[in-house]
Amino acid sequence: MMFDSENLLEVRHLTTAFETERGLLRAVDDVSFVVPRGACVGIVGESGCGKSVTAMSLMRLLPRPSGRILSGEVLFEGEDVLKMSPRKLQELRGGRVGVIFQEPMNALNPVHTIGSQIAETLMLHRDMGVDAAWHEAINLLKYVKIPSPEQRVLEYPGSLSGGMRQRVVIAMALACRPSLIIADEPTTALDVTVQQQILALLRDLRTEMGASSLLITHDLGVIAQHCDRVLVMYAGRIVESAPVEELFANPRHAYTKALLAAMPRRQYARKSHLPTIPGQVSAIRDYAEGCRFCQRMGVPASLLNTRPPVVEVAPGHRVEACPRCAELS
Repeated sequence: MMFDSENLLEVRHLTTAFETERGLLRAVDDVSFVVPRGACVGIVGESGCGKSVTAMSLMRLLPRPSGRILSGEVLFEGEDVLKMSPRKLQELRGGRVGVIFQEPMNALNPVHTIGSQIAETLMLHRDMGVDAAWHEAINLLKYVKIPSPEQRVLEYPGSLSGGMRQRVVIAMALACRPSLIIADEPTTALDVTVQQQILALLRDLRTEMGASSLLITHDLGVIAQHCDRVLVMYAGRIVESAPVEELFANPRHAYTKALLAAMPRRQYARKSHLPTIPGQVSAIRDYAEGCRFCQRMGVPASLLNTRPPVVEVAPGHRVEACPRCAELS
């Protein structure tokens, strides 16, 4: 299979596992998708579905030694990330690919100033001197709309609010003007107003820089507002993928329909009970080989021995076609 130059990133049959006392357990199971140039692709699903593990697998940032990529290809501009040398991989991370981590306080070093951390990225990837890197760090803070950037570069992460820290992480991710931005739950633990500010900032930056982005979230409202294409992930697998408008207008998988039904709506009466999805995502050690949403709905694992085929139901709209799921929904 040839690399399509219209796609910045192509992921083919990616399988990631973790070594445990019970052996290797697959957290990401035969996942394939593409990120076209200039597009925003969203991955949505509940916690524990494998979204973040997928993102970390793309950049080979899995915890070692337990995390392993068992098979697949991750083609970035035609080159397989999984076969890159350590030096080339270091050049890719933070250079051509910027990663915005889920929790900014974990991504930032609490004992170093904001400016020194951004400057380090610039000196490493853009070969800048100290003075030039500090000057560019101030410019980047201005770019992400942090007030008084000349003062903020001298401060430590603990003195900033959650929204400000997230902006700093975004500034670090954008420092080298990457071609791809991977944003893993970039608005976690932020209030609604700050969430919208951060998401609007990411959208504007993508437009200005012409970069592609991979946005990981559990919020379908965010997907609807900011993405061109959506991947619905459940229990380590992509069960449905489609252009955003197509998915919202014509969801086909039972899990996608359940997620959409659980979204809050204006017509709901105050203090009314919101629809929920019964049960919970199975633990990795209990994953069935067949349809895992059927497993959640109570179908015995003995009847779930074969993974349903993935079929194209409309142009660009693919779904894991389980007849039991169709009956459930």
